Amino acid sequence: MYIIKNAIRNVSRNRGRNILIGIIIFIIVLSSCVGLSIMGAADKAKTSSLDTMTISAQISVDRQAMMSGGEDGEAPDPEAMRERLQSTESLSLSELEGYAQAEAVTDFYYSSSLSLNGSEELEAVSTSVQSESSDNGSSSEGERTDTGMMPGGDMPSGEMSGGGSMPGFVRGGMGTQGDFTVVGYGKEEAMTDFISGSSSITEGSFFDFNESDMNCVISDELATYNDLAVGDEITVENPNNEGETYILTVSGIYHNEQSSSNGEGMMGGFNPGNDAANRIYISYPSAESIISTSTSVATTSTDETTGLETTTALPEQVSGTYIFKDLDAYYAFEEQVRELGLSEDYQVTSTDVSSYENSLIPLENLSKMTSYFLIVVLGIGAVVLIVINMFAVRERKYEIGVLTAIGMKKGKVALSFLLETLLVTICAMVIGTGLGVALSGPVSNSLLKQQIESMSEQESQQEAAFGRPGGGMMDGQRGESGAAEESNYLDEVDASLNFTVLAQLIGIGLLLGIVAGMVAIVFILRYNPLDILVNRD
Repeated sequence: MYIIKNAIRNVSRNRGRNILIGIIIFIIVLSSCVGLSIMGAADKAKTSSLDTMTISAQISVDRQAMMSGGEDGEAPDPEAMRERLQSTESLSLSELEGYAQAEAVTDFYYSSSLSLNGSEELEAVSTSVQSESSDNGSSSEGERTDTGMMPGGDMPSGEMSGGGSMPGFVRGGMGTQGDFTVVGYGKEEAMTDFISGSSSITEGSFFDFNESDMNCVISDELATYNDLAVGDEITVENPNNEGETYILTVSGIYHNEQSSSNGEGMMGGFNPGNDAANRIYISYPSAESIISTSTSVATTSTDETTGLETTTALPEQVSGTYIFKDLDAYYAFEEQVRELGLSEDYQVTSTDVSSYENSLIPLENLSKMTSYFLIVVLGIGAVVLIVINMFAVRERKYEIGVLTAIGMKKGKVALSFLLETLLVTICAMVIGTGLGVALSGPVSNSLLKQQIESMSEQESQQEAAFGRPGGGMMDGQRGESGAAEESNYLDEVDASLNFTVLAQLIGIGLLLGIVAGMVAIVFILRYNPLDILVNRD
């Protein structure tokens, strides 16, 4: 009890030095409170949000892996790489459904994409300057070019090496690209734009997902552009075979919140089929009916020079989406599909995970800088406290000599000094933590906003260096003021104090107090009381 009372008296007696120690510890605790809150918020944002959100993934050809070097870092053999690329095709629906049997998958849906032209009465929406209509009345820019590439990317699928034109397209290629993208869906859950609310039906109704009734829904832009209404019929055509047409009935008209003048619209200037306004949605059975008919009436030929076989049948691009309940299931999926036989030529990717991770880049950068700052603050603070305590012990050396001379053990004297330091530390921690609780949220979000602004400024400067003022964004990506809008970064976090941060703060404060007090203990244990009393100076 005497030791505690003596420590309390010494705190008041040496208040000048103890106030200085308290200020240093207060600054360290306040900085640690804000820093640890930011770091905790970053971890919480990354784990909690991904754990609660539904994650989707796709399986696609891993071209990057095919084009990487050989064993032991050797450069890839161009011929072998080309052959490998050409022999690898997208997975079929039956294969995609097979991988959906993996234990990690909670749901699976798929779609089929076709590229078709319009008839004379159906013109694609396009913001580009159009030339005169081609013979079939489409709105393509000048003559259509065959943009389909063989998997290896060697030759456009509608060209011969001698420069002549072949009918149809090379088997395995994408064929001539039409002005419309017709997408067949197998179930309602596959239409993510409508699930998220970015698209919605404004007139009519959806088609039956289980029927091949050739009903379709079109965008309001396409309907206005061609003066179409619910119940009208539209005719689409195989771009590889002008005489092959299909009649679709408009059952509904939808509105897409995303402007067609954004990045997709820019690509639409080269190929209108890439414009969101020119997407036509039908049921998967209807899409399969079109594919089946196209295959049955297709003509094939083989080029005598190259030996390449071409066909006028419509190519089909089937994509499958796998749904997982959480992030752990997503990571487990890749291992499971490898066990089910998925080749290393294919990769599992998730736009949900990558998009969310990209949104966390400013927060993660801020968290990393905060961790470095904390290390520096703690290091400097510890050194300053040690130096102050070294001088304090030297100044109170006579007091130590008197206490030990009258019979107090050195251990108790050292304990008294340690308690004195801990009392100052506890007081500074309470004040610093209280202020840190009030400031951690606003300061964290303010620093995060500055980080986002800094990154956006760097991106704008980089775009401007390439001659793209305003960040290189299209008009549809600008705010009302005309300035480029910031990227979709997470701009607010919950940096409130929690039990983990509080425990860390207590640990940091006590550690600093003990480290500083240990200096006093070391010096006290080394002192000889008789030498101290004899040499009072």
